[in-house]
Amino acid sequence: MALTDENNYRLALMRRTSSILAIFLVTFAGLVTTASAQIGQARQIELGGYAGISRYDETGLALANEFGAGGRLAYFFSRLISIEAAGDFTETNEGTAIDRVNVTRLAALGLFHFRILGLYLGTGLERTTYRGTRTGDETGFTVVFGERMPLGGRAAFRIEGRTSFYPSSSLRGPDQSVMNLSVSAGLSIFTFGGPPRDQDIDGVVDRRDECADTPTGATVDAVGCPSDDDQDSYLNGLDECPDTPGGATVDARGCPSDSDADTVLDGIDACPRTPTGATVDVSGCPSDGDRDGVLDGLDRCPDTPTGATIDEVGCPMDQDGDGVFDGLDQCPDTPADTQVDARGCSTDEDGDGVFDPVDECPNTPLRTEVDSRGCRIVRDSDGDGVPDPQDRCPGTRAGQQVDGVGCPILFVVEEGRARPLVLQGVSFRSGRSALTTDSYTTLDQVAASLIGHPEVRIEIAGHTDATGSRALNMRLSQGRALAVRAYLAQKGVAPGRMEAQGYGPDQPIATNSTAAGRSRNRRVELHLIEGQNP
Repeated sequence: MALTDENNYRLALMRRTSSILAIFLVTFAGLVTTASAQIGQARQIELGGYAGISRYDETGLALANEFGAGGRLAYFFSRLISIEAAGDFTETNEGTAIDRVNVTRLAALGLFHFRILGLYLGTGLERTTYRGTRTGDETGFTVVFGERMPLGGRAAFRIEGRTSFYPSSSLRGPDQSVMNLSVSAGLSIFTFGGPPRDQDIDGVVDRRDECADTPTGATVDAVGCPSDDDQDSYLNGLDECPDTPGGATVDARGCPSDSDADTVLDGIDACPRTPTGATVDVSGCPSDGDRDGVLDGLDRCPDTPTGATIDEVGCPMDQDGDGVFDGLDQCPDTPADTQVDARGCSTDEDGDGVFDPVDECPNTPLRTEVDSRGCRIVRDSDGDGVPDPQDRCPGTRAGQQVDGVGCPILFVVEEGRARPLVLQGVSFRSGRSALTTDSYTTLDQVAASLIGHPEVRIEIAGHTDATGSRALNMRLSQGRALAVRAYLAQKGVAPGRMEAQGYGPDQPIATNSTAAGRSRNRRVELHLIEGQNP
């Protein structure tokens, strides 16, 4: 008789659980049909129901393993972090159907969601109440591990395993612990939060988009409307040549053409059949600067003096080899190797092109480049004040302050210490450590200076504002410092001379309460390592 009662009890419990799940599924299906956003986004609320089986501590409780059902409510602070309240009910027994025990379990959890496969891990407090033939209350800790599998829209299927530990059991005794295990599966829906709709995928949400049918890829303004800066009928973002001059003819990519390859675009070119190689003016017409009959660009000697006799490529001839061109040479039969003056007649003994009466350096070696006084020219190609032979960093940009060897000055010494250098113009892709191409000019100058001073060692310090979690900002600042170090190493700076360190939000130089302050706090600095010369 007892066996029959127990079977009837189990059958009734299964029917009750099935009814609860059926009601939940009908409600859930109605909600899912209106869903259209992603799951697990910031500021979303998760509502769910589940069914599962519990295995009670065999040594301490001796309760039968039974199915139960419950529900959960969660709030997502971000894609990674959420908090959750869960509760379930299980009707079990102590071995016979008449020894029934109702188990109610409530838990408060904090969950961390991994970025792969929908996996999550959580822990929190749990309270379990026993009522029936056995009565008691237990409070302990619980650990959960599970997976959320998206079903489309705002729906997800969720499976979970749970381990519950009670250090002191009211059913066993104050010095006795209990560990229960359970496995559950259920469905969840997600409300609120998630990304707003953007039908034309232009980065402006529909409720603010005044141009809702923007072609994919076109650049838009703050209200979602595309622009065409060069007015060539190809929208910015789709235009592969966005800086086409007005009036130029363009192809299907929005790029101008130049049929005669003279660098003046078709549609603007007033002389569209210019010979290949000829130099043209702004209207596309060729010129002949030295008026020798050979067009500039085709003229191999574009500075031929007026009146000189030229050959077929526009170069003047000098039959007696004295440096004065035929047609200008008043002494056309000067013997070979004879030094001559501007008339083609000999008066320049050192042969530097400066006539003896005005030559202040009359003994200049042959083929030495001289100035108008006949003296050797010392060049400073980049105009930084350091002659080329002593310049360790040739090609310094105009206006850049340099040191005694021609390299950009990175550090300013104040009160005996080198002031940190904030790398202006160095930026990264939003939320990432990848450098933008706008950063290369600044970093190239830094690399040139470091290469010119191999004795200097630096620390590359990455900083962020206080937005987001500190752990995330520490990783982001470290990644950005390493990205700058890698770029400088690629440009030839020995990696052993550079240390990269991320300080996250810990060293602000402005307030984090304003956008301007946060912008200043997001920076990369160079620090001169102690014991080095700046």
